[in-house]
Amino acid sequence: MNKPRLLIRSLRRALLHGCILSLALFSAVGIRNAELHAQDSLGEEIPVPALTARVTDLTGTLNNSEIAALETRLRAYEDLSGSQIAVLIVPTTGFETIEQYSIRVAEAWQIGRKDVDDGVILLVAREDRNLRIEVGYGLEGALPDARAKQIISDYIVPAFREGDFSLGLEAGVEAIILSIQDEPLPEPAVRNTSGETEEARGIIQMLVIFGSFIMGAILRAFRAATRVMVAGGIAGVFVVIGLLLSLSFGTALFFGVGSFFISVLGIMPGGRGGGSFSGGGFSGGGGFSGGGFSGGGGSFGGGGASGSW
Repeated sequence: MNKPRLLIRSLRRALLHGCILSLALFSAVGIRNAELHAQDSLGEEIPVPALTARVTDLTGTLNNSEIAALETRLRAYEDLSGSQIAVLIVPTTGFETIEQYSIRVAEAWQIGRKDVDDGVILLVAREDRNLRIEVGYGLEGALPDARAKQIISDYIVPAFREGDFSLGLEAGVEAIILSIQDEPLPEPAVRNTSGETEEARGIIQMLVIFGSFIMGAILRAFRAATRVMVAGGIAGVFVVIGLLLSLSFGTALFFGVGSFFISVLGIMPGGRGGGSFSGGGFSGGGGFSGGGFSGGGGSFGGGGASGSW
C-alpha cells in the first residue's frame, strides 16, 4: 500500500514542477515578445545630426540672431580657453531617455580636445520638455553632477517655463562657462584661419576685378603719365586692404600689382587694351568658404545632469 502512494505522490510532484517550469518559460517568452513588439512600435533610434556648428537647432526654437549670438559667445570662449561647448535642440529623443541619446551625441560629436576631454554639450528635447548637460571627462571636477543640476534648475528651467528659450540657453551657457573657466587646462592652440583667409582672398579678388574695371574706365580719360600715378595709388589701397584682412604680404601684393596693370591698361569690354572680360577671369569656386565646426576628439563618460520643465 505504501509503494503505490509514494509513486502517486512522486508523480504529482513531478507534474506540479513541470507545470511551474512551463509557466515560467511561457512567461519569459511572452515578456520578451512584448518588449520586442513595444520596441518595434516605437520605431528606430533618433539619428544624431551632423555637427556643423556650435549651435544646432532642429526645431526652429531660436531665430537667426539668437543663434548667431550664442555661436559668437561659444566661439569666443573656445578661442580663449580651448574648451568646446555645443548646444543641440531636437524635437524628441524618441524611445530613448535623454541620457541615452545625449551620450550617443557625445560619442558622435567628440566635443572637446583629444586627451583633454574638455567638452560640454547642452541638449534640449523640446517636445519631451527634457534637457541635459553632458560633461566631458576633463571637466567633471570643475562641473560636477550637482553643479550641472543646479545650473539646470536655477538658470535654465525658470526661463524655459516662461517660454523664453533663448534667455534660458544664454543663462545656462554663461553659468557653465563661469564654472569651468578657472579649471587649469592646457593653453588653446592657435586657431586655424585658413577658411577665413580663403574668404578674405575672395573678397579681395572681387574688389580687384570689379574695382579695377571701373577705375580703368575712368582712367581712360587721363593721359598715360597721370594714369600710371593714379593706378599706383589704387594698387597701394588694395595692398593695405589685403593686409588688414590678414592675408600674407605676398598675396596682398599680388592683388595690388594685378589691380595696377588692369587699371593702367584699361582692360574692359571695348577698352584700349583690346582685352575683354570673359567668364574664365573669375572663378566662383574659391570665393566664400564657410569654415564649419568640428569636435576635437574629446571623450565623455556620462557625467552631467538632466532636468525637465
